[in-house]
Amino acid sequence: MENRKLRMGMVGGGSDAFIGAIHRRAAFMENQIELVCGCFSVNPEISRSSGRSYYLPDDRIYDSYTEMFEHEASLPEGERMDFVTIVTPNKWHFEPAMMALERGFNVVVDKPMTFSLEEAKMLEKKVEETGLTLALTHVYSAYPAVKEAKMRIANGELGKLRRVYVEYTQGWLSERIELQGGNNAGWRTNPKLTGKAGCVGDIGTHAWHLSEYITGLKVEQICADLHSFAPGRPVDDDSAAFFRYENGVAGVLTATQIGTGEANNIRVRIYGEKGGLEWQQMQPNTLTLKWGNRPAEVLQIGNNGYLSDLALWNTRTPAGHPEGFIEAFSNIYRNFALTVKAKKNGEKPTVEMLDFPTVHDGVRGMQFIETMVAAGYNDEQKWQDWIE
Repeated sequence: MENRKLRMGMVGGGSDAFIGAIHRRAAFMENQIELVCGCFSVNPEISRSSGRSYYLPDDRIYDSYTEMFEHEASLPEGERMDFVTIVTPNKWHFEPAMMALERGFNVVVDKPMTFSLEEAKMLEKKVEETGLTLALTHVYSAYPAVKEAKMRIANGELGKLRRVYVEYTQGWLSERIELQGGNNAGWRTNPKLTGKAGCVGDIGTHAWHLSEYITGLKVEQICADLHSFAPGRPVDDDSAAFFRYENGVAGVLTATQIGTGEANNIRVRIYGEKGGLEWQQMQPNTLTLKWGNRPAEVLQIGNNGYLSDLALWNTRTPAGHPEGFIEAFSNIYRNFALTVKAKKNGEKPTVEMLDFPTVHDGVRGMQFIETMVAAGYNDEQKWQDWIE
C-alpha cells in the first residue's frame, strides 16, 4: 500500500458513548490512523451530529452500519476505510464484525468479542478464511510493565510457576444505579444486551486474560462462585474462582463490581520457585520483583536500558515519566495498524507488531464466560472443565 495513514470507520462511539472517545484518542496517538467514516449511534440524529463534530463529510456519516459497509465497500481502494472499530453493547459486536470481514475490512472490537461462544467461533473461522486481522481491546495486557512481567516469566527468572492471584475490583454497581437511567449500567446489567454474565463478562474477562497473557499458560479447569448482591439484578455483580492452569499451576481470580469505594483496582501477583512479581494498575509504571534470597527490586518503567525489548517497544516516555491507560490502549491500535500495513505490503509482521489480543483470545474469552457461569451456578459440582 502507499505510504499513508490507515483509514478507520466506527460503529458506535458517538457523542453519547462511554468508551468511544478513548478509542479515538488511542487510535490517533501514533499518527498511524485517521477517522474517515462511521455509524456512531442507533439514533441517526446522534450519528449525524457526532460525525459532524468529528469533522466528517455528510456522505461518510451513516444511519446504519449495514449502509456503511455497503457504501464503503463500493468506494475505490484509495478512498474506502481499511478497518472498522466496533464500540457497542455486546449484543451488537458479532453482526457488524462479520459484515466487515465478509466485505474485506479488518476489525477492532471491544471485549467480550461476541454475545455467545457460537458467534465467537464463527468469527474465528471467518478471520482464518479471509486472512484479515481482528484485534480485541484487552487493554490491560498492553501496559509496558505487564509486557516486562511477561518477559521476566518467559525468561525463567521466577523459576517454575506455582501460584497466580489476579483481582479486578470496582464499586460502581454497589447499588442498582441502572434503575436511575442516564448511565451505561443499563445495558451492562441487562442479559438481553450483555449476555449471560454481568461482572464476569465485563471485567472478569480482563482479569482472566491478564493472567493467561503474563504467565503464557492456559486455564484448564475452573471452580467458580457467582453472586448478584444488588437485590433484583438479573446478572452477576460479584465473582470468585479457583483456576487450574497448565503445568499444575494454581490460581485465584476475584472480580467484583460491588467493592464499595473501589474504582478500577487491578492487581496481579505471580509466584514461582525462585521469586514472585506484583503489578497494580493504580501504579501502572511500577513492577515489583520479589526474591527469597535478596531484597526486592522495584522497576520503574520508562525507556530504561534494563527493560526487555517487548517492554521498550511499547514504551513512549523518557525514564521516570508515567504512562497510563490511553497509552496502553494506543499500543493495541499501533500494533494492529502496523500488522495490517505489513500484510497489505506483502510483508511478514514482526513479533512486536503481532503483540495484541486476537480473535483466538476472543474465543477463549467466551469460553471463560461460559465456563464460569456453568461452574458458578452449579451447587452440586463447582469444578468445571474448560469448555471447548
